[in-house]
Amino acid sequence: MHFSSCSKATKSFPAALLISLLPMAAQACATCGCTLSTDAATGYSAQSGWRFNVDYTTIDQDELRSGGSDASPEQVVNRPSDPSLGGGEIEHGTTNQYLNFTAAYRFNADWGISLLVPYVKRDHDTYGTQLQPYTPAESAPDQLSNASVSSLGDIKLLASYQGFLPTHNLGVQLGVKLPTGNYGGETEDGTFVGTPVLFKNGPGAGQALDSSLQAGTGSTDLIVGAYYFQPISQNFDGFVNGQFQAAVSERMSAAGANYRPGNLATMSIGVRYEAHADWVPQLQLNLLHKSADQGAFADQPDTEGTVAYLSPGISASITKKLQIYAFVQVPVYSHLAGYQLFPGWTGTVGVSMAL
Repeated sequence: MHFSSCSKATKSFPAALLISLLPMAAQACATCGCTLSTDAATGYSAQSGWRFNVDYTTIDQDELRSGGSDASPEQVVNRPSDPSLGGGEIEHGTTNQYLNFTAAYRFNADWGISLLVPYVKRDHDTYGTQLQPYTPAESAPDQLSNASVSSLGDIKLLASYQGFLPTHNLGVQLGVKLPTGNYGGETEDGTFVGTPVLFKNGPGAGQALDSSLQAGTGSTDLIVGAYYFQPISQNFDGFVNGQFQAAVSERMSAAGANYRPGNLATMSIGVRYEAHADWVPQLQLNLLHKSADQGAFADQPDTEGTVAYLSPGISASITKKLQIYAFVQVPVYSHLAGYQLFPGWTGTVGVSMAL
């Protein structure tokens, strides 16, 4: 929506309730990430009441990368990120689909709460860990193993306060991610911990999918954030927000069977062109840094990284209370530890309704 100079003081900025309730795909697939700020996509309002949001995000990790460039199966095996293994895992691809249901309620212009319930659908293909020296036979089709995830993910609950300024355009967030999604791993002696999804075919059939690729992480995470919104000119509004997420408790904590997801830090900067009442082009720059996963179930050398996405999109008002939006995220920078699968682009579409 567009705010005139007088209305911005009374309607200006809600809690960025949905910022930390996005499908943080980086938790489940190294440093691939969906960092889009969907609250900015639908515009800001400090009005009390309910708002419901449904969005769908697709992330196709089909590029094997190391640092900021492409990597080959030969590099993975002959120059492994963990030399003690005598080889490396040649991952083929991971397709991720997230369907997120968000319910947000504003008590007044200062306080709000929001609940996100994600559904995760993921397919992962890998040639497994191959020993040196690399030969083409190690990445032949008969070496490919597949696992599929389709279940509820980790639910997030977030509270926000934005009463610091009379214009309500500066706020803070405090929230938690709960271990509601299926999680698990496999010890070196083949014992399963939790309820992990298993590879269903290929040489790896019957083995547990990586803990970082399960629908949930098995951890309770603390979420803190802050945001600021400001009109730039008559037709442009801008925003900036930041967030930090870290695990504070892990269900997989036994010696030799532990897993802690890496900390996440995100920041988004964006502008909205609001010259038209019913459709709003916009552009976001989304930054993400993830530290390495920890524990016996973690692929520690291959789960840390920093990425940046440029995200053009548009929102449209169908009615006064109903909006739709669509965005494409294109990576413009990546620095990935070890070898990781990375997407060439990600896409998000959604619908938002106020009551």
